Amino acid sequence: MNIVGKRFWYFLASGVLILLGIISLSTFGLKSAIEFSSGSILSVTLDTPVEYSQFKQEITQLGYKDAIVQSTAAGEFLIRTQQLSEEQKASLESDLTAKFGTLSESQFYSVSSLVASETTRNAAIAVGVALIGILIYVTIAFRKMPNAFRLGASSVIALFHDVFVTTGLFSLFGHIFGWELNLMFITGILTIIGYSINNTIVVFDRIRENTIRGVSANFETIVNNSVVETIGRSMNTSITVMIVTLALILFVGASIQSFAITLFIGNIVGTFDSVFVAPGLLVVWDKHEWGRFIGRGLKPAEAKAK
Repeated sequence: MNIVGKRFWYFLASGVLILLGIISLSTFGLKSAIEFSSGSILSVTLDTPVEYSQFKQEITQLGYKDAIVQSTAAGEFLIRTQQLSEEQKASLESDLTAKFGTLSESQFYSVSSLVASETTRNAAIAVGVALIGILIYVTIAFRKMPNAFRLGASSVIALFHDVFVTTGLFSLFGHIFGWELNLMFITGILTIIGYSINNTIVVFDRIRENTIRGVSANFETIVNNSVVETIGRSMNTSITVMIVTLALILFVGASIQSFAITLFIGNIVGTFDSVFVAPGLLVVWDKHEWGRFIGRGLKPAEAKAK
């Protein structure tokens, strides 16, 4: 199996996914939950059954035209609006009671714009710190390898690809199915980083072993043999994670929906990266093919001469 020899085809596939993510993010963006955009969520249950359309119409007539209303199978209504004070919440509940009869409140919470901005900033910092920490760790862990920094940098490039592609696909599917970006999504992204770097390190560790053993004088051959030897383990691990996340998506419910969906998408993208992209980047770096990699038509021999 000459996996590494087809590296530029895999890079092309990654480029298509990145382009799809850019188009989706620029067109649809990300539908943020209140953790990132501020607002209030009020959940109520009416003693008398009411149709969703009738309830939604009443919310609009009360002046909450931009409110997002969702209903559950248990007859509960979730109302998301701009940030409400206690007085505004009490007034809304009073108006709904006057229209539909007795209701019970199951939850209410608000997030201010200041807290939302801090949450967004902290989430970005968490992802950034994770990527920098992995770069340092991999470089130190493989310090006895020639050009150890390349392994760390290739890992981080692959991880950044995982995060961006997963976010882009989440934006696309979120537009179709109405998914929101919340803290569960960030948890899923950080989990993806952990799973993906685990697979990548397994491949890189086999590259180190085969380099020490002197399997071949050709670095590309060493990398390809290492990928072939570890691909079964990577696939088996990823398939088991996919089975678990699929079970979470189907049976657990909306509470961790963003986490499960993000992990499912990211696991597929991360496995592809660990097996087909990150090792290929090492070979590109070793053979000075960056000109060819970015499409400038620079031949490897010319790059080496420079």
